[in-house]
Amino acid sequence: MRFDLSDLRLFLHIVEADSITAGADRAHLALASASARIKSMEDALGTPLLERHRRGARPTPAGRALEHHARAMLHRLELLVGDMGRYADGLRGRVRLLANTAAFSEYLPGLLGAFLLRHPHIDLDLEERPSHTILDALARRQAELGILAAHEERHGLASRPFCEDRLVCVTHRAHGDFLGRRRVRFADLADQVFVGMPSDNALQQHLVSKAAQAGQHLTVRVRMGSFGALCRLVGQGVGIAILPETAARRHRRAAALRILHLEDDWALRQLRLCAVDFDGLSPHARALADHLAPLDDAGARA
Repeated sequence: MRFDLSDLRLFLHIVEADSITAGADRAHLALASASARIKSMEDALGTPLLERHRRGARPTPAGRALEHHARAMLHRLELLVGDMGRYADGLRGRVRLLANTAAFSEYLPGLLGAFLLRHPHIDLDLEERPSHTILDALARRQAELGILAAHEERHGLASRPFCEDRLVCVTHRAHGDFLGRRRVRFADLADQVFVGMPSDNALQQHLVSKAAQAGQHLTVRVRMGSFGALCRLVGQGVGIAILPETAARRHRRAAALRILHLEDDWALRQLRLCAVDFDGLSPHARALADHLAPLDDAGARA
């Protein structure tokens, strides 16, 4: 019985995506090829690894055991690659980083360029996710690092401060409901029409969750794939939107926006870089962590 690393990575992609089709896409394989690989693994082990269902696939108990060992093996491989990289030029490593929408869109692009240029042998898998799902992914070792809002419980995880992020409401400058106002509560926006992000966007899911907790429903007239496009529609009077203050200020003048501070406590968020154990990271992941959230000279988190 022999599995290569590509088989194990494919299996983990499928487990993370809850879908053979999506997992094959992440592994850059045709669906037929991915299905054949999984079938070969199941035949070799003599037991099903995936339970197929109408919406995708989930691991069987045997699949969960394989997932655990596959993650441990690939983590050890990253440690090996990192250690060998000290002696051999050109040995590549890969780090997986998950981030919420604010970090993904507003803060990481300016930080990652310098890191990737300084470390040409490190590749990065970057994925946008809601904060609560990042916690689960880190605990299951589906990623080495994650950036999430500090209000989420971080049981068993180590963390470092990353940055402060504020969510604001943006409206057209002449929106009659908000003339003369500088602040607003999220609950006061329930009867407004929103311009939103895609339904699978981490920030959009966060806002839907907050509305549901208040017994409200967001009326989203149109969804846009970027903050710039969203702001242009808000500036034309199509609706209002909630987004990070950094993005709102960047587009404020061009889109003729009014920025209203949200008075809700959850609108001001401390973003933190999290890991199961910073000392146990692969050398490549540790280098990225130290770049994103450096320690000061005394060893304290900056």
